Amino acid sequence: MESKGEDNIEKPDLKVFPIIASVTRMDQLEAAMSSRVDRVILMAGDILNLSEIVDSLHQSGKKVFVHLEMVGGIGRDNVAVQYIADRFGIDGIVTTKTNAVAAARQAGIMSIQRVFAIDSAAVETAVKMINQARPDEVELMPGLMPRVIADMKKRIERPLIVGELIRSEQEIHLALESGANHISTGAVQFW
Repeated sequence: MESKGEDNIEKPDLKVFPIIASVTRMDQLEAAMSSRVDRVILMAGDILNLSEIVDSLHQSGKKVFVHLEMVGGIGRDNVAVQYIADRFGIDGIVTTKTNAVAAARQAGIMSIQRVFAIDSAAVETAVKMINQARPDEVELMPGLMPRVIADMKKRIERPLIVGELIRSEQEIHLALESGANHISTGAVQFW
């Protein structure tokens, strides 16, 4: 249910907590585990400590999505995706690579395809890539573009996560009002 705020703008219902913790440093793990977020995008650590990290996050009730290009020691091919799904029990991956989206589907885990809206051509390429690869969700970077968020949401027919450069509750609300389903952020105060 939506409500009207002081400025008479429709506000999304935040009972369904829309924030995803983006853990970019190991010292953020404790905050993520004790936070109210349901999901964590893991962009820290490496293959040597991944089991311990994933186990700790799962024990605290979090779903764990490993960013393939950011966690050290993980390959980006189909075998790597299958291995981390089987060995570490992750819930999904985040990737910029279309082939990894297909590998996640084959491994039986979720995929979030990360795209960057640096210009109109990049947005067009991203829409084509998303509609071809069919990831479970899409993460649009940066997340401070209301018109682009609304346009992307209409064109991809997938849940949309936006992230980066969001620094205030007002910006979170604006992104959600523009069509984002979730906000990914490394800003612990929003977790």
